[in-house]
Amino acid sequence: MMDWSDRHCRYFWRLLTSKALLYTEMVTTGALIHGDRARFLQFNPEEHPVALQLGGSDAAELAQCARWAQEWGYNEVNLNCGCPSDRVQSGMFGACLMAQPALVAEGVSAMRDACDIPVTVKHRIGIDDMESYDELVDFITPIARAGCEVFIVHARKAWLKGLSPKENREVPPLNYDWVYQLKQDFPTLTIIINGGIQTLDQCDTHLMKVDGVMLGREAYQNPWMLAGVDQRIFGLDDKHITRDDIITALLPYVEQQLSCGVHLNHITRHILGLYQGVPGARKFRRHISENAHKPGAGVDVLIDARELVRAASSRTKSESSSAA
Repeated sequence: MMDWSDRHCRYFWRLLTSKALLYTEMVTTGALIHGDRARFLQFNPEEHPVALQLGGSDAAELAQCARWAQEWGYNEVNLNCGCPSDRVQSGMFGACLMAQPALVAEGVSAMRDACDIPVTVKHRIGIDDMESYDELVDFITPIARAGCEVFIVHARKAWLKGLSPKENREVPPLNYDWVYQLKQDFPTLTIIINGGIQTLDQCDTHLMKVDGVMLGREAYQNPWMLAGVDQRIFGLDDKHITRDDIITALLPYVEQQLSCGVHLNHITRHILGLYQGVPGARKFRRHISENAHKPGAGVDVLIDARELVRAASSRTKSESSSAA
């Protein structure tokens, strides 16, 4: 979710679900140690529960960043061993670490010693020429022995050479059965499945075999699906919120952020899919895309975009009534 799940996106998602665990973008240990730490670690209290996702391989650096994660109030710190981009490989983190389980185990052990919050690992089912389930087990086993109890498994291999990051999210075939098998072979571990999951019905199916589901692109492109998570997955009462209610709830946050110098489009780029499948959705997206980047753009852009949807919905209802 690099460049996607920033704090503005997570605040928006939290309006849709109170229970789902949210993850930050992957932040490198180098960025935290040598860069603007506050910028990378800052988050809104309303985002809880929220996990900090790290990229790195040096045990001492991972330990320091895990300490910071706890000090800043994160609920979990996650080590990314699944991102296949070239810049990730050159920095010795991400999916390339699947070839070095002992190094990952060393990092996990150091992180666990440095903090009291859960330390988790996100990874693929394999990379490059790793063709067997046994090789996946060989990756997980030493890391579990190092104290990691939660594994988030993207059910695709990653080809580190020959495929772009986008292609690595789509081209390698999904193999959910291997993830299910991990839960059978490691019943005491928490196994969370990721990759290609697009509906809550699919989530229900997976949850019959594993402990959790991670949503990525679908939650971003069709965020309204998150509005059903609390009731469907966590068993809470249905609050009967509407998409319009979400815009209303978001407005005070937008005003507060604008007063701090944040540009409107840095927030609104995350909500473009809110009305997906609803009459007027295209006008909603277009109005925001054409106006949110303008100097001085304010909450009126959001309000006007919402009114375009309301007007389209009213016309659709009127036409349906006339046809009947």
